[in-house]
Amino acid sequence: MSIATLVLSGFLTFVELNCENLFDCKHDSLKNDMEFLPTSGRQWTPRRYWRKLDNIGRTIISCTPDTVTYQLPDLVALVEVENDSVLHDLTRRSLLRNAGYDYVMTCSPDERGLDVALLFQPFSFQLLRHYPLRIVPLPDMRPTRDILYVSGRVMSGDTLHVFVVHAPSRYGGERETRPFRRHVAQRLMQSVDSIRALSPDAAILVAGDFNDYVDDASLQYLEAQGLHNASKTAVGHHGARGTYRFQGLWASLDHIFVSSSLRQELDSCYVNDQPFLLEDDEKYGGVKPFRTYNGMRYRRGFSDHLPLVARFRL
Repeated sequence: MSIATLVLSGFLTFVELNCENLFDCKHDSLKNDMEFLPTSGRQWTPRRYWRKLDNIGRTIISCTPDTVTYQLPDLVALVEVENDSVLHDLTRRSLLRNAGYDYVMTCSPDERGLDVALLFQPFSFQLLRHYPLRIVPLPDMRPTRDILYVSGRVMSGDTLHVFVVHAPSRYGGERETRPFRRHVAQRLMQSVDSIRALSPDAAILVAGDFNDYVDDASLQYLEAQGLHNASKTAVGHHGARGTYRFQGLWASLDHIFVSSSLRQELDSCYVNDQPFLLEDDEKYGGVKPFRTYNGMRYRRGFSDHLPLVARFRL
């Protein structure tokens, strides 16, 4: 059977979200997380932490595309989450506590302690295996986030392969850091090609914050290797023209790629820009993501990125 034979709601819903620094309030002696402590300049207190968890939970709940059954997303790829304690609090003690999500995540050598994770609904995604893909740094490249690989059996009995990516940032200059993001893309494709060698029609989904835009080299490389950028033209319904806004210009650093077989089952892909996730852009006009901090000023918001939602026919 193909993935299209799934039953239940008629769709499999996948969400990708950069959480914008989802840190707890405790210092990890092995990480540079001092910025997010109660005594730091950001005054990252337990009160602010718990509000952030509920905000992320509310964001995920708002990605529910079916307002009749209110079925929550089946899979949620999260970027910029600190550790297992944060994911436990998010899934067991926040607004998501009754949502039934399980999760897996990485434990990367990232200097700040940031990782990636995948939330999943056990009734629609039966976990088979998961492991991190370590990125061996190039010269002058700081340790970066592992890629998370997860495979699971969907309701049809078929296997879905998921990769969650958080590529190196542009800090230090886009041109100077460009080889680092290409290096991550190449490591990703090594694993994708291993899967395709065994199963040419495998259903493969790659998502995350690539810190590159659709026309940049690392993403062009992925498409040249046979992955389809399902989110290339994704926009919102309330003014967002991408997942991220910089100096008044909308674009997307977040992307969802799919294999050829999964592309055939893609129903839609869009930016979830519910009005409560936006605020007025007083400097450039229009709206922008309602973020947690603007510089060092606490804003009580959600994230500087908006979530991507992809729906696949079952």
